[in-house]
Amino acid sequence: MSYRVSHRTEYAYDDVVSDSLGVAHLVPRQLPWQEVHSHSLVIDPVPGDVSQQTDYFGNALSYFHVTSGHEQLVVEATSDVTTMTPWYDQAALEAPWESARPFAAPETPGAWAATEFALESPGARHVLAAHDYAAASLAPGRPIGEAVAELMSRIHADFDYDPTATTVTSTVADTFAKRAGVCQDFAHLALACLRSHGLAARYVSGYLATDPPPGKPRVVGADASHAWLAVWVPGSGDWLAVDPTNDQRAGERYVTVAWGRDYGDVAPLKGVIFTEATKSTLRVAVDVAPQG
Repeated sequence: MSYRVSHRTEYAYDDVVSDSLGVAHLVPRQLPWQEVHSHSLVIDPVPGDVSQQTDYFGNALSYFHVTSGHEQLVVEATSDVTTMTPWYDQAALEAPWESARPFAAPETPGAWAATEFALESPGARHVLAAHDYAAASLAPGRPIGEAVAELMSRIHADFDYDPTATTVTSTVADTFAKRAGVCQDFAHLALACLRSHGLAARYVSGYLATDPPPGKPRVVGADASHAWLAVWVPGSGDWLAVDPTNDQRAGERYVTVAWGRDYGDVAPLKGVIFTEATKSTLRVAVDVAPQG
């Protein structure tokens, strides 16, 4: 599928901002199942300094520094991408989940790179509730693909999607306590579940193209950033991408932007401002429009 992805972020302040420094993960990754044809990043006011870099995880990272006084900051990214459904080695998915623990089999090709994704991270703490919850899906000798699929389905069934239940700073313990959250929370929850048993899994940030109800037109700007996770599958070099929010594998409707240990590594936009302002408002509009 081919898409044009637009991501517009607007900040408004009640006093002048003298300096604004920002870093953004807004450029989709070039991948075997995803081709990035073009990308643009427009910032208003025009930054005095702007650059494109590659971060530790191989993601495209944009840096900017606005030095002119402003009461509004607009960051708009536009990308044209073509996506495909990833292919997985079925034999590798049928291997026992215990064999997918990089610490248990360090000689396995790729284990060294997967190891850091089996460690606890700030956004996905290994709380006891997560370890116990995952144990029901990780029966001894169970195929890794089957175990991950069941855990994903259980999270989808047991936790309600509720944007009011959590905030961007909510923890895995908060999600368990409320049994509700959003895609970011469910990805962090699944990461804690799997990593607490020694499996390697990474947080994935991007977009999911939505389908309008039958007979209804697309509502431009109604899409949003999305989050899912990918689990290391040794022997194939693959990472099995699954979405507990929607109880499905990530396919051709998913646009991958960045991955890391958790949300903190790949937030779409963050930074620091210098101002006397006491109030601010934030508006975000995302559109994932099919092309052709």
